[in-house]
Amino acid sequence: MFMVLLAGCSNKAQPAPSASTAASSSPSLAPVRPSERNTADIQKLYSFIDKQLTGPYGVYTNLLETDQSAEVATGHEILSESASLMMLSAVRNRDAGRFAGEWALAKRVFAMEGGFSYRYSPERDKQYTVNAAVDDLRMIGALYEAGEVFDNQEYKDEAAEYSKKFYNNNVKDGYMFDIYDNYFHNNNGFITLCYINLSILRNLSISSESKGILLHNMSEIIEGGYLSDSFPFYETRFDYASGAYSSDGINTVESLLSILNLTEVGRQNPESLRFIREQVAAGTLYGQYTRDGKPANDIRSTAIYALAAMIGAAAGDDTLYADSIQRMNEFRVTDPASPLYGGFGDTNTGQAYSFDNLMALLAYSYSSKNE
Repeated sequence: MFMVLLAGCSNKAQPAPSASTAASSSPSLAPVRPSERNTADIQKLYSFIDKQLTGPYGVYTNLLETDQSAEVATGHEILSESASLMMLSAVRNRDAGRFAGEWALAKRVFAMEGGFSYRYSPERDKQYTVNAAVDDLRMIGALYEAGEVFDNQEYKDEAAEYSKKFYNNNVKDGYMFDIYDNYFHNNNGFITLCYINLSILRNLSISSESKGILLHNMSEIIEGGYLSDSFPFYETRFDYASGAYSSDGINTVESLLSILNLTEVGRQNPESLRFIREQVAAGTLYGQYTRDGKPANDIRSTAIYALAAMIGAAAGDDTLYADSIQRMNEFRVTDPASPLYGGFGDTNTGQAYSFDNLMALLAYSYSSKNE
């Protein structure tokens, strides 16, 4: 018997309505200093997240509660995804106290023998037995950054400890897998491309030989998923048994995360940046596309434009960063009388998703390399 975690780089927030492969021993810390122009927005968003979207176990998946029985996380369930994004935002905002609190809570809620559970249900007091490689890596990367930014050796040591666990459990024969089941002690059979965070993989505390093999293999897989110059997004997953890529539609969040992961190690395809610039400028970066680049819906979301901003910052493109933040802010709630004030959500339904709000928080925390 094997529990399968739904593929995808968000687990799974819905959109809000209308390396070089060379091994390196030091973490990639750029960009770490937030832009001063975003300071007020960061404070307002933190206020919303802290007061409205957070409970005793962490950030809610959705502000609206459910019975927490669905196949995917809903309501006030807590995701390691959210914990990792809060940790990384605290580092980027250079908030040592917040980082310490977020990390202590993440360990208490998610730590398990094989790494971190991807999901916790307070209603059912249930810690799920599988991890999500994308979130474990983000936590490890945040620890490495925190060790450098806050000059804290303990964080560096913990990053090394968890990176070894990750390698032992989520990597087999030099290839990375989406999940590790801490109960059944096995993996799934594929890798979701947006899970391949090369900038963190190159800092894992493993031997240089193992790291070189892993980086070579995973770089080939993510770059091999490129669709075409006419539609420069990426496939969703790569199946190890068949050696084939597959996608159930091209989800923009997933492709943008893949592009961000490549951009952060200088391996982005220029055509991807061109396409993103054009769509952001026109306000037409939609949630899903067909394989030939036709929009499959007209949904735009906070997270999509947040990711475009991060790509702009990582690429040193001031205009893309600023334009994307401006598009993202179209979804911000600016009515002081609204319970969603300062956050991102639907004032009609009261829904506010963790992924949208935390990706916005992280985007605010970036600044262009040229600043």
